[in-house]
Amino acid sequence: MSRRVTALVAVVSCALWLAAAGEGGAPSTSASEEFPEVQTPQGRLRGSVLRSLDGRTIYSFRGVRYAQPPVGDLRFKPPVPLNPWDGVMDATMDGARCPEAENTNQTSEDCLFLNVYTTKLPDDTRNPKRPVMVFLHPGAFYLFRGTSDLFGPQYLLDEDIVLVTLNYRLGALGFLSTGDSVLPGNNGFKDQVMALRWVQQNIASFGGDPDNVALSGYSAGSTSVYLHMLSPMSKGLFHKGIAMSAGFQSSAVKEPLQQAKKQARILNCPDTTSEKIVECLKGKDALEIAETQPQFFEFGWDPMIIFGVVIEQDFGDGAERFITADPTEQLLSGNFAQVPLIAGTTKDEFTWKGLEITYNNLAENMSENYETVFPIAFVYERDTPHSLEVSRELRKFYLQDKPITNDSEIALGQAYSDALIIFPTDRAAKIVAQLSSAPVYYYHFTYAGRYSWLYSPGTQTPYGVSHHDDLIYLFYISARFPEFIKTDPEYTTVKRMTKMWTNFIKIGNPAPEKTDLINVEWKTLNLSKPAYLEIGSELQMRQGLYYQERMRLWDRLFPLPISTSGANRRRSRPVRNHHSRHAHHH
Repeated sequence: MSRRVTALVAVVSCALWLAAAGEGGAPSTSASEEFPEVQTPQGRLRGSVLRSLDGRTIYSFRGVRYAQPPVGDLRFKPPVPLNPWDGVMDATMDGARCPEAENTNQTSEDCLFLNVYTTKLPDDTRNPKRPVMVFLHPGAFYLFRGTSDLFGPQYLLDEDIVLVTLNYRLGALGFLSTGDSVLPGNNGFKDQVMALRWVQQNIASFGGDPDNVALSGYSAGSTSVYLHMLSPMSKGLFHKGIAMSAGFQSSAVKEPLQQAKKQARILNCPDTTSEKIVECLKGKDALEIAETQPQFFEFGWDPMIIFGVVIEQDFGDGAERFITADPTEQLLSGNFAQVPLIAGTTKDEFTWKGLEITYNNLAENMSENYETVFPIAFVYERDTPHSLEVSRELRKFYLQDKPITNDSEIALGQAYSDALIIFPTDRAAKIVAQLSSAPVYYYHFTYAGRYSWLYSPGTQTPYGVSHHDDLIYLFYISARFPEFIKTDPEYTTVKRMTKMWTNFIKIGNPAPEKTDLINVEWKTLNLSKPAYLEIGSELQMRQGLYYQERMRLWDRLFPLPISTSGANRRRSRPVRNHHSRHAHHH
């Protein structure tokens, strides 16, 4: 795997790229600075001090355990609450990251850690009770981490919030399921629930308000936000949602047992019964399991989406279930946490995937075998009449039925973007806007700064506004990018993004008043007269919704299930058929 990655350099999936990146220049604190201490209900923590972009003091508590280590007999089990401790626990450095395919240093199966950042701790007289942002990291459920080299607080903490970032179990260790009571699955999501419960019990100790928690996430983390809106386990644990660059397409894993059997065979384990699969996998080294993840790729680095949520049956053992029904059908029924929501995408998302295909000489194979490859690449059902129809329609729409060449790179990349990110985001936001009693704020991020997760090969020129590029202006990502300063051209975008996001975290409205910085009224998404905020060099409200010609194709190819009850049918129909005639196109 690594040899292929190095051959690729600029074009390999941004996820793999970053996973291989080192620690970067995470800010250090000198010994002379104070080490703040906090007393939590479970025990005492010692933290360290960081500096915000504008020079504020950030009290930083990193590597805080929020569950017992999921090792030994607890592997493949839901997370177990932490026991109290005596003495002072060191929380001055990031905890170990969860095992992942690409990066094995600083990883450990004992990885259920979170980080808490604030600029005002409670004292004897009062508790600041600040709004809380919990952030769920991206990485397709098998990459990345919540550590400070990727998601540093230096930009967001110029605003008066408390930020929590976390690790959750990845890949097979977090998401494998046998589809029965032996391994019901969803443990990575249950880790996230455990972290949200930890916030409820502990965040007041850090000056946070447990009654004002915004759950935010990016990509896989964004999919997670929607799933928490549906999960009975997450009820009441958060009060707002921020879902960046993902919905939940293709929803639940259809045949979890087949996936578990495949994982067993890759590691020379018996695949005859669930018990034998789990027993054998429990005897394997955690890193050995994580490193097999690339063997799930079937064409180049596709499918990019391998692991996901499993619909859990009731096995009568009283165990908590994370998702109990088909997510799309449940969302359409209106049975979800109706909290204020921000949703949207970047301009180009996965457009670089077209470049990856041509750059790695996969284009001819993809062209000739598109009926087989498209369902793998764009993650939809295989070997059915419907699958065949979808593949033909996609080839006609994006490629004009022509072979894939360098000229069709962008169009192919748009197909990847639409399949994996933009259509699922568009659909989920429309359904929630239609059925929720709370507002939805929709955006399109088009700002092109000097830095990107992906550059054109052999250059320092960003290849469009890619997936993750908007995160550069919310977090200091020291593993990849320099820290911005006030004279940088990107500074205004950092200030705009952090101000709108924290306005929303505080009061559920990202732009409550017009200012020099945020000189627009961000209208909520209303399907009878849709509009969205374009976040570019300037902020502009746009009529309609973006890329609707492309979205109409996907809507037609993947119609929503029609509910059986008349009320639901009436409610869901406009979501299916609503298309603005005046959609704004870039």
